[in-house]
Amino acid sequence: MAGQFKITRKVEFSETDAAGLVHYSNFFRYMEACEHAFFRSLGTSIVDKSSGIGWPRVHASCDYRKPLYFEDELVIALRVTKKTSKSLSYEFIFTKGDIEAARGKLTVCCIRRNEAGEMKSTDIPAAIAEKIDIEN
Repeated sequence: MAGQFKITRKVEFSETDAAGLVHYSNFFRYMEACEHAFFRSLGTSIVDKSSGIGWPRVHASCDYRKPLYFEDELVIALRVTKKTSKSLSYEFIFTKGDIEAARGKLTVCCIRRNEAGEMKSTDIPAAIAEKIDIEN
C-alpha cells in the first residue's frame, strides 16, 4: 500500500513572474502533477473513463515559505493524510535541497455523474482504495 510519493522537477522559465519567482499559482499545478504521478504509480489514472469516476477538488491551500527561481530543482512530496470512503486528503511539501519552500494541502472527492450529468459523491473503487494507505 502507498501513502507517500515524490517527484522531482526543475522550475521552468514560463512558471516565473516578473520578479523571477515561481508564480504562486504554479504550486497548485505542481500538486496536481504529483497527484497524477501518484495515481499512475498505483496502476491507474486520475482520469479513468472506463470507471466513470472523477476527482474534483473540494479544498486546496498552500503556504509559501521561501522563494523558488528558474532552474531550481525541487522535490514535491505527497503524503496521504486522510482517507474516507469517498475522499482523499494530501499534504505536499516542496523542498529545494534542505530548504522547505512551501507546504500545500489538497482534498479530492470521488464522484460519478448521474443521468442528468450532476456530480454525486461515490465510494472510492475498492481496486484504488486498497492500494492507498494513510501516512502519519
